[in-house]
Amino acid sequence: MPQLTDEAAPDEAEPDRSAPGRSAPERSAGDRRSAGDRPRPDGGGPAGTWMTPEAYGASRAALWTGAVVLVTDTDGRVLVQSVDYRSDRLLPGGAVDAGEAPSDAAAREVREELGVEGRYPRGLAVDWIPADTPGIPAGMRFPGEILHVYDGGTWTPERIASVRLPAQEVTGIEFAEPADLPALMDAGDARRALAALRARINGSGTALLEDGRPTVPTALDRLGVLRTRRTALHGTWHPGPVPAQPAVRDHRGWLFAPDGRVLLLIARATGAAHLPPPTAAPATAAFPLGYRCGDDGGEGGQGVHARTAARLTGLLPAGDPAYARLLATPEQVRELSDWGPAGARELESVHAARTRLSLPAPTRTPPTELPESATRW
Repeated sequence: MPQLTDEAAPDEAEPDRSAPGRSAPERSAGDRRSAGDRPRPDGGGPAGTWMTPEAYGASRAALWTGAVVLVTDTDGRVLVQSVDYRSDRLLPGGAVDAGEAPSDAAAREVREELGVEGRYPRGLAVDWIPADTPGIPAGMRFPGEILHVYDGGTWTPERIASVRLPAQEVTGIEFAEPADLPALMDAGDARRALAALRARINGSGTALLEDGRPTVPTALDRLGVLRTRRTALHGTWHPGPVPAQPAVRDHRGWLFAPDGRVLLLIARATGAAHLPPPTAAPATAAFPLGYRCGDDGGEGGQGVHARTAARLTGLLPAGDPAYARLLATPEQVRELSDWGPAGARELESVHAARTRLSLPAPTRTPPTELPESATRW
């Protein structure tokens, strides 16, 4: 960064040869010169990188600052709002006023637009939006923007019911499946919202974005997780073995690594997340975890979705190349799935299984591609 000067300043770096033994504090004012007054070797003016405050200020880029809030419901859908001045949807938020902290702006905008009080100190993403972004009217003289995305958390039905829209500007809200955001929002806004949602699931801190794209993509970003609609699997969760009737329609495994994380498959073509079949990898100590009756009721003969828990002991050498194999916490698996209220009860059974297998509670870290060493006990 250039050094600034607008008045005489002591030159601490240059020894005072005119008065040997005198320390810098003992020098008189007449001994001091402004570094900005140093002649350049070519005689053309001040040397080095010294600049006046006016020149330095004029050299800096001017950018707008904005703040938005990412809110989900208990099914993992994202809150977007309709406004009276645009046809596409937006996350709650807006411009940061002069002298206002971005987190204060986020809280103010949610209060003004949705009538909901709150504080949102946790940042999910900071995005740099270039000045030449398509679709912005030239008359706006858009200089580019730094946009902060804050975590609004998961809103309960009661909190959603407390929303009160203003008389103008915001005309409605809805909770959208993450994969539907590109169809509902401006392309850059959708990229940013999905990147922020993945950052929340990763749990590794604030993601840095450039035009909605992470500068350091995680596995979830590289695989495009949540770009296709999640398969809805609601219904009722029942712990324990599947009864004789109805028949098993789908069988998946919670396969635990030694650190307490589980194996998760991501379809490379679609970004869809799936628990693996119990036979997807070598495992031991398997036992029935429970089963879920689907939306069709299961009891009517359409089958149920069974779950098994086991220790993951290795990897099949010829894994299906169509899938990436990740290790994730059970909570991350649930957040990447649409399991409805039964998902919380299934997660309770998963934690009980982890305890039964004498495994630690895993720390939330970004899901990582599964190395062979991760299955060594």
